[in-house]
Amino acid sequence: MLKIVSSLSVSPLALGLYTVNAVYGDTITMPCRLEVPDGLMFGKWKYEMPNGSPVFIAFRSSTKKNVQYDDVPDYKDRLSLSENYTLSIKNARISDEKRFVCMLVTEDDVSEEPTIVKVFKQPSQPEILHQADFLETEKLQMLGECVARDSYPEGNVTWYRNGRVLQPVEEVVVINLQKIVDKSTGLFTMTSSLQYMPTKEDANAKFSCIVTYYGPSGQKTIQSDPVVFDVHYPTEKVTIQVLTQSSIIKEGDNITLKCSGNGNPPPQEFLFYIPGETEGIRSSDMYVMTDVRRNATGEYKCSLTDKSMMDSTTITVHYLDLQLTPSGEVTKQIGEALPVSCTISSSRNATVFWIKDNIRMQTSPSFSSLQYQDAGNYICETTLQEVEGLKKRKTLKLIVEGKPQIKMTKKTNTNKMSKTIVCHVEGFPKPAVQWTVTGTGSIINKTEETKYVNGKFSSKIVIAPEENVTLTCIAENQLERTVTSLNVSANDNSEKVNDQAKLIVGIVVGLLLAALVAGVVYWLYVKKSKTASKHVDKDLGNIEENKKLEENNHKSET
Repeated sequence: MLKIVSSLSVSPLALGLYTVNAVYGDTITMPCRLEVPDGLMFGKWKYEMPNGSPVFIAFRSSTKKNVQYDDVPDYKDRLSLSENYTLSIKNARISDEKRFVCMLVTEDDVSEEPTIVKVFKQPSQPEILHQADFLETEKLQMLGECVARDSYPEGNVTWYRNGRVLQPVEEVVVINLQKIVDKSTGLFTMTSSLQYMPTKEDANAKFSCIVTYYGPSGQKTIQSDPVVFDVHYPTEKVTIQVLTQSSIIKEGDNITLKCSGNGNPPPQEFLFYIPGETEGIRSSDMYVMTDVRRNATGEYKCSLTDKSMMDSTTITVHYLDLQLTPSGEVTKQIGEALPVSCTISSSRNATVFWIKDNIRMQTSPSFSSLQYQDAGNYICETTLQEVEGLKKRKTLKLIVEGKPQIKMTKKTNTNKMSKTIVCHVEGFPKPAVQWTVTGTGSIINKTEETKYVNGKFSSKIVIAPEENVTLTCIAENQLERTVTSLNVSANDNSEKVNDQAKLIVGIVVGLLLAALVAGVVYWLYVKKSKTASKHVDKDLGNIEENKKLEENNHKSET
């Protein structure tokens, strides 16, 4: 192998001469550009050596039509001479680049016409070999070599960065081109090395190379595949981040701190500075805190292990406390006062509301004089605004107790035959009620009770006494036994009976009088005056009896 450095050029021999451009490996076709003269004896082809001496390679007689090829090793079995003296050379080689001459010979003259043969070979697609594993900023280093093989004539190599030509710059861009020719084939291999000092901006930059070469139709180019290099550069800035499921942190949450540097490769270890800790905590790029409390609020920092760079952030851990006084189960007596307070301590404004027996209250409870309706289950609940999931509640079960209180009432029913006696009872726990008849001590079991609401209910009985009685209502709970009596008279019932008797007697008397009047009329019509007089006397006697009966009845009513 011979190492040379050269550039493309045109041989002076080719100037003004007929030239045939051939592709390496194809067939070279060279017509004899002479007119065939009269009296032609034969035609011959020769080529000229660099020193000018001829080498004959083919002969054709015009009379015998036979073809003879000279014993030239480079052209053995490669030549073909046609009847019009066109010479063809198979499998074109670089060594075929010569000055060939067509000769036509007569008895009187020899005519010659030269032809220049040029052979072209397209190089292979260039490749970037011996690539650097990575590039470091501020350091001149070998990026790689662009290699294009088997070219003729030799080509030229140009380096590109992101599609723009890289021009040589001292100590920044250094390019060396070597062209090596294979003596056996005459083909060139071009190798261009690139030394490069990268910057941070070269991260993800695309480097490529292009080979420019000449073919039968002129200048052409072939481009390599682009290559991206890993550019190493130092960290210039440290950043701390807070990684949580929510942007707002509350007590009980987990917090992950992430520290990162903008260098490549990024730093793997950092120092984390936690509130309350005097020294930094060495860790990977992640630092985890679980179940944080309010005392975790503060400024957090991270730095490189050499403390050269640092970043900080502030974390606020939101909290919510609720104090209910009193709480739990509380028992008080009716009429007593009970101060209630629900105190909130929080990291920001909180919303407070009360619930009683699953119904939201409009105002906070206040008990200056407890009543039975004040008893129930109270809940003081608070939530922190804009902090999802932070809610507290406490309960108060209020029990209002009271001794039984009794009030008895009576009324006569509309049928005037019975009376309703009601025993109105207050107290908690709910009193048991019992009815008795004073004097006899008998217990009345047939009673009706209303629903027990807010410590109140009533028990009633319905009676129709035939004589005056005294009823007793007894209410008893765990606190006390209360007894109250009520006199019930029977007068109203006898008056009703007398009224009914008067009505019956009046009806009977009326019927009797009607019958007597009808009898009188009848006898007056039938009997004569005498007989009628007798009957009248009799009727008057009957009337007298009736008067006596009415007087007796009146006395009885009185």
